[in-house]
This record gives sequence, C-alpha cells and structure tokens, in this order.
Amino acid sequence: MTSTTDSATFWENHYSRMDAKWGTKPNTVLADLATALAPTPGTALDLGCGHSGDALWLAGRGWDVTATDVSATALDRVAAAAEAAHVAQRVHAVRHDLTQSFPQGEFDLVSAVYFHTPIEIPRAQVLRRATESVAPGGLFVVVEHASIAPWSWQADQHVDFPAPEEVLASLQLADDWHIERCHAPQRIATGPQGRRATVTENVIAIRRPAA
Repeated sequence: MTSTTDSATFWENHYSRMDAKWGTKPNTVLADLATALAPTPGTALDLGCGHSGDALWLAGRGWDVTATDVSATALDRVAAAAEAAHVAQRVHAVRHDLTQSFPQGEFDLVSAVYFHTPIEIPRAQVLRRATESVAPGGLFVVVEHASIAPWSWQADQHVDFPAPEEVLASLQLADDWHIERCHAPQRIATGPQGRRATVTENVIAIRRPAA
C-alpha cells in the first residue's frame, strides 16, 4: 500500500504547481444532483476535495461541509477561499490520507468527485468506507472519469474504464440502498487554459435507507 508520505508528497507537489484559482468552481454534475436529489441543506463530506469548488458551492447554499484532502496546501487554499466567500463557518478543511484515516460522523451527502490518483491506493476500499459515513436517508455521489480528457495525466495512455454498474457492484452495498443514478453520460468539459472537450463520466448516486 502506498504510504501517507508518498501520497502527501505527490499531491503537495501537484497543488504547489497549480493555479490556486483552478478547481474553485463546482462540478456541474454534483451541483445538478445535489439540487435534484438533496435540495434541503444538511451536513456534507467532500472526499479528496482539492481546491474544493464543490464544498464552497454547497456551503453557499447552507450546507455544513467537511472538506478533506491529503494536501495541506490545497486545504489552506480551501480555508482562505471559504473566508473570502463568507462561508468559513460552514466549511471545515481537515487533512486525511483516506487510506489511513477517515472523518468521523455521518453526513447527509457524501461525494467522491474525480477521486482518482496516479498513486496506487485501495480506492474501492476507501469508497466502501465512505458509504458507511452516509447518514440514514442520505446520498452518496460518485462522479468519475470514464474517458481520458486531452489535459489528463493519462492522455497518452490506454485505459480500460469500468462500467458504472461495475463501480456500483464494487461498493458491496446492502440491497435496500436506492439507486438514484447509475449511468455514463457525456458532456462538454473545460480544462486548464480553457480547453474544451467531450468527456464521458460514470455517475452514481445512491441513497441509504432511512432509519
């Protein structure tokens, strides 16, 4: 298993080279899902938040958000952005290597948006752990790459992506979870320097049964 130090070093280097403004807008898929499927603000957990445009967007709509990442640089920027947006009281930036530790508590919305890394990690295990943090009646959202964008670190590689049904099966959920979305739609995405491309994404939204 990759060590915390290896993962932290990689992502520290990544964010130290990245424009602090990149990734501060919400993911459009998550925003649409939250609006449609979780319209009442509650508690949210943003896994691998990066610059956390999702957490800032949710907090601006009344959610109390725990934003977690392994990069201290990213989390410092999240905290500063939340302060600038006057939502600091609703955004809690906390550092975790999710292969080693996990935020405590249950959340009404748990999201894993582009929870990918070139560092080898037990990703399916982390996502299964994330389902345990969903509160009764709460929503778990996974948005992940199902194609390679031109600006991806994998742009010159051949990658076999799982179908959304395979990802859902890997979560090993009880039968009483309700599937809200499980598909692989295409959309136009905007990357660094404003580059645009058609991408395919696995979109999974599942609801834990109410108590």
